[in-house]
Amino acid sequence: MNKEDLHTISDEQLIKGCISGDRKYQEMLYRKFADKMYNVSLIYTDDEDEACDILQEGFIKVFRKLDTFRFQGSLEGWIRKIVINTALEFYRRKKTEREFQDTYEYFVEPKVDGILEKLNADDIIKLVNQLPSKAALVLKLYAIEGYNHKEIAEIMDISEGTSKSQLNRARFLFKEAIIKRNG
Repeated sequence: MNKEDLHTISDEQLIKGCISGDRKYQEMLYRKFADKMYNVSLIYTDDEDEACDILQEGFIKVFRKLDTFRFQGSLEGWIRKIVINTALEFYRRKKTEREFQDTYEYFVEPKVDGILEKLNADDIIKLVNQLPSKAALVLKLYAIEGYNHKEIAEIMDISEGTSKSQLNRARFLFKEAIIKRNG
């Protein structure tokens, strides 16, 4: 198998081959999407080993559920959703202590004008991953994945108000971290 095979075969052919149990097609499907899904996993953890675990568990689910894919949207998007849900499950299992909801009645927004232009994507992800886990997860789901507060509340089994509060907390702490990092 070479790189040309990955680009010439359709998603439908890949899926049919995988469902029939052909290892060659399973490997091709994995190779086609693994790098992108690994990067998705890294958004949800700053630990490369954990990202690999999420990727592996996610692809196990993909192969088990592949016969349910109905071509109503992209295969990549469907796989991405499974990997995200796997990362969320990983987060829930890993979590050993509950965070208390912080209430911010009044605070002065730190000024970060011009600082963001100096940061690259890796720097931003590292700063987000240093936030408290619940706040970071809400920020990722809201800002990166595009979920609304109602969806986040359902996913994380929290209230919409808690989702909004955690997003505000994440934004505030993220701005503070940027200022600390850049003086």
